[in-house]
Amino acid sequence: MTLSQENRQQNRQEKPQDNPDLAKLQSQMQAAVKAHWKAFLFEGIVLVLLGLAAMIVPPLASLATAIFLGWMFLISGVAGLFATYWARQMPGFWWSLFSAALAVLAGGLLLANPAQGVVTLTIVVGAYFLAEGVVTIMYALEHRRELSERWGWLVLSGIMDLVIAFIIVAGLPETSQWAIGLLVGINLVLGGASLVGMALAARKV
Repeated sequence: MTLSQENRQQNRQEKPQDNPDLAKLQSQMQAAVKAHWKAFLFEGIVLVLLGLAAMIVPPLASLATAIFLGWMFLISGVAGLFATYWARQMPGFWWSLFSAALAVLAGGLLLANPAQGVVTLTIVVGAYFLAEGVVTIMYALEHRRELSERWGWLVLSGIMDLVIAFIIVAGLPETSQWAIGLLVGINLVLGGASLVGMALAARKV
């Protein structure tokens, strides 16, 4: 057995009670979730409903995402400009100024033409899935001995990422009408479902 295998086996055998701090943190989290399980349940249901709405009307969700990101970039950029001005004596002033101005510019462009911003965001998402797929496949092939039977699943996951990237990029600009909204919807549904499950489990404790 190699040293890395022994370390992984020891990590699997380590229990929360072996680490008092970890056990205390877990106990506090469980108590907080149990005390407010109704709030978590409500939030989870709201997220699931919003996710389903985004999946039913993905163009609207894509547009809303672009507008939201535009405001986020704009507000963070303006805040960055003020912070950079107040700390203008600090090192890296020009880099901070450039970064804040770039955020303001990106936010302004997204808000001025959110439809075009959706296309740009879709390209970025396609590039992300492409890079994620390549990295996942390379990682699985390089560490297939350590990953044992799991490396095949990683390869399959990487291939699925590449397929999604191909569908998104090959279908531009039509895919921009649904890709972002659909992905946001799926993310909201999964996040909401996990909150609902956590709330219901906490209620039974």
